[in-house]
Amino acid sequence: MENVNNPGKGKCAIYVVAILATFLLMAFLVKQMVRVTNPAPVGAARATTRAKDNADIRAAGVEAAKNWGYADQPRGITRLPIDEAMKITIQGYQNAADFRKDLLARSEKASAPPPKAKNDFE
Repeated sequence: MENVNNPGKGKCAIYVVAILATFLLMAFLVKQMVRVTNPAPVGAARATTRAKDNADIRAAGVEAAKNWGYADQPRGITRLPIDEAMKITIQGYQNAADFRKDLLARSEKASAPPPKAKNDFE
């Protein structure tokens, strides 16, 4: 009488080889799917655009630090080169009290809230 619960060594080897082949096939298929469906990094195109914009902004900042111009023309706030600002500061501190008053007055003017818009319905 044959023992049904105890398969032979040959059958066991076939099961082991079949299971191992199945796992290897699945690993291969998963690797191929990842390789085929893997998109480019999420921000690759955006990163190059941002790097270009950053370089443009920095160049504009360097240009603004070296040249005269208006920071807020309606309120009369000007921008001047750093070297010129340092010269004016050194000259101003020859009379420190007056320079401080002038500086505080300019600071208040620059940080004053804008005038309220006229409301036609009031």
